Amino acid sequence: QVQLRESGGGLVQPGGSLRLSCVGSGNGFSFRAMGWYRQPPGKERELVAIRIAGGTTNYANSVKGRFTISKDNANTVDLQMNSLKPEETAVYYCNGLLWGGNAVWGQGTQVTVSS
Repeated sequence: QVQLRESGGGLVQPGGSLRLSCVGSGNGFSFRAMGWYRQPPGKERELVAIRIAGGTTNYANSVKGRFTISKDNANTVDLQMNSLKPEETAVYYCNGLLWGGNAVWGQGTQVTVSS
């Protein structure tokens, strides 16, 4: 069974930075794409950033220039978040799309931006 585990969430002041990490585990798998989504309180889950095998990246307009998605290998993905805003308080989820078409979700990590 493929699993994803996030780390790096926490409390940060407005304008601060956090780095989220996600690691996949299991046997005999690899991801076609990995990304990050977030779900603010009372709102729907939304795409933050995604990186596709081969290096193509896509970001939500609201985070362009401040967030950077990176992958050290096929089954890990990081999200560097700079200049964070209070409205970006949310549970951040790691997502992986397997080559077979199935999607895998992590359990989420809380990011709180507050003074």
